[in-house]
Amino acid sequence: MSIRRPSWLLAPFYAAAVVTASKSFGDNPIIGSPALNRAGLHVGRMRLAHAMAGWRRRRLAHLVSKEDAADFNHDGFVLKRNYLPASVFEALKTEVLSLAAPARDMIQGDTVTRRIALDARTLARLPAVRALVESREWLGLVRYVGSSALAPLTYIQTIFSHVRETAADPQTRLHSDTFHPTVKAWFFLNDVGEDDGPFTYVPGSHRLTAERLDWEKRMSILASQSQDQYTRRGSFRILETELAELGLPRPKVFAVPANTLVVADTMGFHARSLSVRPSVRIEIWAYGRRNPFLLWTGFDPVAMPFVKGRAVPLYWSVVDLGERFGLMKNPWRPAGTVRPDTPVDLSLFNRN
Repeated sequence: MSIRRPSWLLAPFYAAAVVTASKSFGDNPIIGSPALNRAGLHVGRMRLAHAMAGWRRRRLAHLVSKEDAADFNHDGFVLKRNYLPASVFEALKTEVLSLAAPARDMIQGDTVTRRIALDARTLARLPAVRALVESREWLGLVRYVGSSALAPLTYIQTIFSHVRETAADPQTRLHSDTFHPTVKAWFFLNDVGEDDGPFTYVPGSHRLTAERLDWEKRMSILASQSQDQYTRRGSFRILETELAELGLPRPKVFAVPANTLVVADTMGFHARSLSVRPSVRIEIWAYGRRNPFLLWTGFDPVAMPFVKGRAVPLYWSVVDLGERFGLMKNPWRPAGTVRPDTPVDLSLFNRN
């Protein structure tokens, strides 16, 4: 391993990042070192992170039913159809589709993702949505799967597929988000057909088997030089034809009716299926990721008084500021005050 000047000045920070959620093989010469990963750095981080997640989940098991815990432990996800009573669901859907609020749009390939932050100000306008995302069962599932008593970041999310003629959305390739257990949740507000780009997940791929660890080690040795930017960033891609070598089944396709909840550990392999036609998918979407090496389950910074209910707007403001000073580019472009299904304005992505 070599760290070029002036990078050697940052060596202590690169080393400290090894015991955090940092995952980029391209940006951190220690995490991305082929020599250290041949010696077992990456798989060692995985083993420790998964052991810690298991320790924390055992302390959070009271948050979920035994059936949900068993389903998750077996498959890596929990699937609940007809999650809300019909009348409650219809009220929630009406709230969401009637909402006009500040939104951000991001384009990847031929797909645009829109997010409206469900911060405290927005939730005050959406009582049915607030009751859902603050409910004991919703939070219990997200926290158990995420192995932390975290405060998830929650949005109204819309997926607009085939908005332009170009390469496919990179999220349609099977991948793992990161090296450690983490959580995402989808509560679908419209029916999702098999041809509408449904979520897919490889059952059991959240477990650390010998085959998975061997594959991860091979990938980690090559990742820093990968031609795929997402692999360099630590989100490894895998071909469906490789799954059998890891003892894994084919992906499960979540072609599901509206009012279905899916909560998954996205360290497991997952993707958004290809949509055969332009489509619009609207969902309540939640995300949680913390330092995987924590000994405790609580004390989430997102739940601190100044941050609670404001985390997403604060994050967007910080990244906007970084872009203004030339430190980074924010892929999430302000879309103005729009509804979840307002058509996409592609000119957003041509502005500096």
